[in-house]
Amino acid sequence: MSETSAHTHHGIDYIELTVTDMDAARSFYRSAFGWEFNDYGPEYTGIRRFDGSEGEAGGLAAGPEVRTGGPLVLLYSNDLDASLRSVGAAGGTVTEGPFDFPGGRRFHFTDPSGNQLGVWSET
Repeated sequence: MSETSAHTHHGIDYIELTVTDMDAARSFYRSAFGWEFNDYGPEYTGIRRFDGSEGEAGGLAAGPEVRTGGPLVLLYSNDLDASLRSVGAAGGTVTEGPFDFPGGRRFHFTDPSGNQLGVWSET
C-alpha cells in the first residue's frame, strides 16, 4: 500500500444507501444535490467524490426494500484479515464475506448493538 493513499486505516470511508428504484434515486440525488455517478450496472452505482477528486464517496445499492438499520457504513483497512480477526475478538459478528468486489475485498459485520457495518481493502 502506498504512503499516499487517500484512505485512512479503520476510518469511515464510504456510505452505501439501499434504494428500491435505481433510476429514481439517481435522478433525485442528481437533481437535489448535483451528485454524479459511476454506474456498475442495474444493481449498483457509485457516488463520485464531491470535490472532483478521483474515487467515490459512497454508493447506491438496489434492493427490494431499504436496508434495516439505515445506510451501510464502510471502514477502510490496510489489512482486511487482521481487521476480520479484530472484529470477532471484540465481540462483533461477521455476517457476510470476506468477498471480492470490483474495488478489492470486504466483509460485513454487526456490532454488539446490532448495527451493520462493513470493512474493505484494496487487496
